[in-house]
Amino acid sequence: MTSAMTKRKYKGLPYTIGILRRKVRGIWGKIYFWNGKFHGVQFEGKSKFIGRPKFRIYPDTHVRIGRGCEFLSGSTDNLIGINRPCIISTFNPGTEITIGAGTGCSGTVIGAFKSITIGKNVKCGANTLITDSDWHPEDPRSGTPRPVVIGDNVWLGVNSTVLKGVTIGDNVVIGANSLVVKDIPANTIAGGNPCKVLKTLN
Repeated sequence: MTSAMTKRKYKGLPYTIGILRRKVRGIWGKIYFWNGKFHGVQFEGKSKFIGRPKFRIYPDTHVRIGRGCEFLSGSTDNLIGINRPCIISTFNPGTEITIGAGTGCSGTVIGAFKSITIGKNVKCGANTLITDSDWHPEDPRSGTPRPVVIGDNVWLGVNSTVLKGVTIGDNVVIGANSLVVKDIPANTIAGGNPCKVLKTLN
């Protein structure tokens, strides 16, 4: 068999494997979607799961996810790398997490003791963390959990952390590796540790 014939014979093999991989991942994505429902997540429409997310939803808490959201949890599902799966956790009775339609998360951890609200079309870059608590309520040095609100069309850069009591306005861009501990007004670019406004957007 000539080299040219070999190339023709196997030319479509990588393409076929790619199709099979997408179909298998699509099947697993549906399983993860229903797994979220099993754990008590309320979906307002279809959402896409690539890689296995983790849900830790306590009784009498509420998680609502809007239509068309996407969650990437595999180490290579984001081209710049993900070091953990998406994790959504609630703890105290009455805790609420709301994620708006069209929001995307890559290895994002969302942990709530009280309330976290994420708007529509938010981009949560690789390995971002959003939490409304200090996570050690038994420690007297811990403060009271305070709600987090993230507006529409916000972009959280890779490795960003948003801590309790923070409100981020609409259309904000948060730079990579930022630690957000105070409110960020709408239509701005912010970054740093602690995160500060760097520029106003027109």
